[in-house]
Amino acid sequence: MDWTFGGSWPFEPRWFDSADGRMHYVDEGPRDGAPVVMVHGNPTWSFLYRNFIPPLVEAGHRAIAVDHLGFGRSEKPDRRELYTIERHAQRFDTLLESLDLHDATVVPQDWGGPIGLWWATRHPERLRGLFILNTFAHRPPEKVPLPLPLHLFRTPGVGEVMVKGLDAFKRGLLFRAGVMHRERLTDDVKRAYRAPHPSWSSRTPILVFPREIPSGPEGKVSDLLADIEERLERDFRSKPVGIAWAMKDLAFTPEMLERLWLKTFPEAPVLRIEDAGHYLQEDAHERIVPALLEHLARG
Repeated sequence: MDWTFGGSWPFEPRWFDSADGRMHYVDEGPRDGAPVVMVHGNPTWSFLYRNFIPPLVEAGHRAIAVDHLGFGRSEKPDRRELYTIERHAQRFDTLLESLDLHDATVVPQDWGGPIGLWWATRHPERLRGLFILNTFAHRPPEKVPLPLPLHLFRTPGVGEVMVKGLDAFKRGLLFRAGVMHRERLTDDVKRAYRAPHPSWSSRTPILVFPREIPSGPEGKVSDLLADIEERLERDFRSKPVGIAWAMKDLAFTPEMLERLWLKTFPEAPVLRIEDAGHYLQEDAHERIVPALLEHLARG
């Protein structure tokens, strides 16, 4: 398969052999540039950051984007237990530790928050700061209301048919409800997002993510989030933190920004993007990237 998708993904593939399977990542720019680590969620891959990488490299940064196991060009074992949040986070930690990064900035979105910030909060000495996109890393303060599609995805049998059979997560969220400016999802872009998951078995990783969403304050994932939250407050309030927030995100709402993120980082500058949805990298990269570069330049 041609993984350049009409020239929109020209980056050299790199590989890391984790204990659970081979992982793909890109690592562009000068080796001595300050690293910027971009972390995707569900059901995307590092392609989500294709418009971030060239400007970062041009500004002298080292741009790193990892495909979680089960996504992008990484291997996709059909084993659900490999795709818990804790397992994703541990693999991500192992891969990044192999790169021995220093003065890094993490840019997480969606599930990239719990996964990427798990690494960041365990190695604060490696981090210069954070640039937060719509994501979560706090213990849910109350019962989590889930929209009907997520209820269906979490229902045994029904979820398998919808996500693994009909590819409904990509069709419904990535290509429709999650993007405001759908005209940007050209045929090449849609092909790039469909390519990693062509079959029933390859879509197992997509299905596990919605089933990992905590339903309230209790549970394994909620405990993991609480640990990250505590470490963020302890170790990152003294570091540069910026936020770019899509205000039309159905999952991570403006209320989450105000109640949670700005409680943790009350001094953080926020770029509020009124006409962007959940996949804000598609809707508004031309506004996010300059804000990110300005954040990095502030030192």
